[in-house]
Amino acid sequence: MADLILHDSLAEIAATDWDAVAAPEQATGRPIDPFTTHRFLLALEASGSTGPGTGWQARPLALHDAGCLLAATPLYVKSHSQGEYIFDHGWADALERAGGRYYPKLQIAVPFTPATGRRFLGPPEYRETLLRAAIGVAAQNQLSSLHATFCTADEAKALTGIDDTLHRITQQFHWLNRGYATFDDFLSDLSSRKRKMIRKERDTAQSGGLTILPLTGDAIQPQHWDAFWRFYQDTGARKWGTPYLTRRAFELLHETMRNDMLLVLAFDGARPVAGALNFIGRDTLFGRYWGAVEDHPCLHFELCYYQAIDWAIAHGLGRVEAGAQGEHKLARGYLPVETHSLHWIADPGFRKAVARYLEAERQAVGQEIEVLTSYGPFRRSEGRE
Repeated sequence: MADLILHDSLAEIAATDWDAVAAPEQATGRPIDPFTTHRFLLALEASGSTGPGTGWQARPLALHDAGCLLAATPLYVKSHSQGEYIFDHGWADALERAGGRYYPKLQIAVPFTPATGRRFLGPPEYRETLLRAAIGVAAQNQLSSLHATFCTADEAKALTGIDDTLHRITQQFHWLNRGYATFDDFLSDLSSRKRKMIRKERDTAQSGGLTILPLTGDAIQPQHWDAFWRFYQDTGARKWGTPYLTRRAFELLHETMRNDMLLVLAFDGARPVAGALNFIGRDTLFGRYWGAVEDHPCLHFELCYYQAIDWAIAHGLGRVEAGAQGEHKLARGYLPVETHSLHWIADPGFRKAVARYLEAERQAVGQEIEVLTSYGPFRRSEGRE
């Protein structure tokens, strides 16, 4: 008989067992989603990026049968809403103004990572079992809610409505490879005005005497991480107050995932001045972090967007996900797409209020995606620009 176990740490589950349900495709190459692999999630724990004092306490939920892991989900106890990118601060404020308690809550997620991927790991027939078990944990502990963020559209469709679980649709901007062989092929799909703008931005970024170097695998050296840590601290301090990842996290990720990372650095002579970190999936390049210690015009666009497109085309990837938010990405070839999450709310009255909000939000997001797509940079049909 299968047993559901709420573990205290991912370290309690063998990497081979976890990855067999999280990324079985690794047997023939890269994982589809590097973020749900054992090595990524454990690096967050082992580095202190998640765990005591962070507001992210790992409690992975696993379905075992006779010592065999059948399915699992990366589950966290959250004491705040930072590092999620599916924003529910307004929900927390509303419930607490009404006399309720929103935190702690449960979160099925990859911490600090707004990238779509499977959240219910293993054969699809176990999804409902995992969801109901997670809801049971929340209910038994009198927690306000359970959230599964950046799940796949298929998971959202299959699980919406189970125990009154709600479906939320938000949006991001992704670049899609339409069979391009070169960056110029991509530019040829754009209106003449946008082609000129992008060429000008790339020329500006590369004309200041900087050298731009994409690095992956063993080409990434300790001094490169030292430089990127400085960049990351600056960005984290300005955006979040305190950077989410510790310095140790980058060391552990290098040990176990350097072949799954693309680090793009800009050098002024021998001195690195800016960088962007990406993770490599089977068909997707995931942009994650950026930072700089000097201001260079258009360098952010070059390192985060254009270098990512260049690399994806050169390596036959079909998509670049450049992270959360940012309508400025639209003019640079990144189009709006839906992202999905699931939400279970314990209080029936509050659940109804959230459901009404999500219905209106879904309509607004759908309309926004339609409008933004129509303003995209691509040439109109029949060669019109």
